[in-house]
Amino acid sequence: MPKAYVIVTEAIKDPAGMEAYGRAAAPSMTESGARVLAVDARPDVLEGEWHGDRTVVLEFESADAARAWYASDSYAQAKPLREAAAESHAVIVHGIGQPPRRD
Repeated sequence: MPKAYVIVTEAIKDPAGMEAYGRAAAPSMTESGARVLAVDARPDVLEGEWHGDRTVVLEFESADAARAWYASDSYAQAKPLREAAAESHAVIVHGIGQPPRRD
């Protein structure tokens, strides 16, 4: 099953609130097996307009795992902190399955 990636862009209006969100969300990410791959305040935009002033990329074992994290009771406690501190956009991007290795 291919991995999946959650990409979140955040237009932060309350930095202290986002720090509180990060502390509250971290346990839910650990519980779900998510890996934080990138946090970038200034991504290099190649085309078009990019939303927000921070972009976060999380890796999950599958799209189902990403959805389960987002819907989890643990994350539900943190999510309102983010919603109060930033305008966010979030998507799941499906990874490409890797062919088996041939040694």
